[in-house]
Amino acid sequence: MSAEFEIRREVEVPANPDDVWEAVATAAGNAAWLFPGGEVEGEARTGAKTADGSTITTWDPPVDFAVRSEGADGWFNAVEFQLEGRDGGTTLVRYAHTGIFVDDWDSQYDAVNQHTDFYLHTLGQYLQYFNGRRATFVGDVPGGIMGPAASAGADGMSRLRTALGLGEESQEGEAVQIQSQGVEGVVDYATANFLGVRSGDALYRFFGRNAFGGPVGMVVHAFADGVDPDAEKAKWQAWLNGVYA
Repeated sequence: MSAEFEIRREVEVPANPDDVWEAVATAAGNAAWLFPGGEVEGEARTGAKTADGSTITTWDPPVDFAVRSEGADGWFNAVEFQLEGRDGGTTLVRYAHTGIFVDDWDSQYDAVNQHTDFYLHTLGQYLQYFNGRRATFVGDVPGGIMGPAASAGADGMSRLRTALGLGEESQEGEAVQIQSQGVEGVVDYATANFLGVRSGDALYRFFGRNAFGGPVGMVVHAFADGVDPDAEKAKWQAWLNGVYA
C-alpha cells in the first residue's frame, strides 16, 4: 500500500549561498557530495526539464531550488533547498523531501531518513574542505559500488569497520589507513549504519544498507586531478569484495 512521506532538515553549512547553490542546484555540484545527475535540458529555469525527466519547480538563485518527478497512479518524488545567508559567511539550508513509498513504508522511511543526515553532512564536508573543486564521482548512480551478497548480513558494517582498522564504537576524528588503496584519512561521520572518511583529496562514503535489506555500498568523491572513474571503481570493487571474502 502506498503512502506519502515527508522529511525535513535545517542545517548550517560553512559557505555562502552562492557556493551552496552551485553545490545543490547543478549537476557538477551534486557530484561532489551526492551523485551526478540532474543535468538541465536547455536553460535552467522554473519549468525546465532535467535529463532524468524531473521538472524544476522552483529556480530562484541563490535562494530556492526545487525539483519534482511524477509517475503513474499519483506517485511523485520532490526535493527542495531553501538557502538563507548568515553572518560569518555561512548558510542555513532548509531541506525538504516529500514523496510516496509504494510498499514497506517503515523500512523505506528509516532508510531515507538516515541517508538524508549522511548526505547533508557530506554536503557540509565538501563545502568546508573542497569548496569549488571539481569532483570525480566513483561508483554507479545512485547506489554506488555494491558489496557482495555476504555484505548484506547482520555483521556487514562490523566487517567493514574491521577492514578499516576501526572498532564498533568508532568516533569522528579517528585515523584511518587503507594501505592497499593508498588512503590516509580521518573518520568524519560515524553511526551504526553509515561511515564517512575524509582524506586530503577525497570523501569516502560507506553505506550500511544491510540494515535495510541490501548489501553494504560505497562511493568516492575524488577531488584530485586526472582520476579515472572506471579504474577507481574497479579498484574499490575489488577491495570491497575482499572485505567479505
